[in-house]
Amino acid sequence: MSTDKSNQPTSIEQWVRIPNGTKVRHRTEAYEGIIDGLTEIVSGADRNPDGKTQYRVNVGDSTRLLVSEDHLNILLDDKNLVFVGRESELYRRSVTNRLRAVFPEDRFVTTVTKRRASSDNS
Repeated sequence: MSTDKSNQPTSIEQWVRIPNGTKVRHRTEAYEGIIDGLTEIVSGADRNPDGKTQYRVNVGDSTRLLVSEDHLNILLDDKNLVFVGRESELYRRSVTNRLRAVFPEDRFVTTVTKRRASSDNS
């Protein structure tokens, strides 16, 4: 029995896109922002696994930066769920499970809220 290579999925078919509205942090520059879509007009050599796009990351003040997913960490709340806009917990749990299935654990970062930080100092 032979295996037909044309039926095997490629890495592009397996790519799971980080949804719009997801809060992320740049892995080296440490700025935070919100995924605001994809663009095919890319700068630099880094691309997403599809080979042709980069994420638009809204970092505030109408500023959007182009970043490939290799440079992003995904931010989690105190329940270890992905921050996704004002979405329900059920939706965020679904997104969290989908992203955890494809990204290594070190790509998920728990944020410290101001309320939590002030209570830690007391």
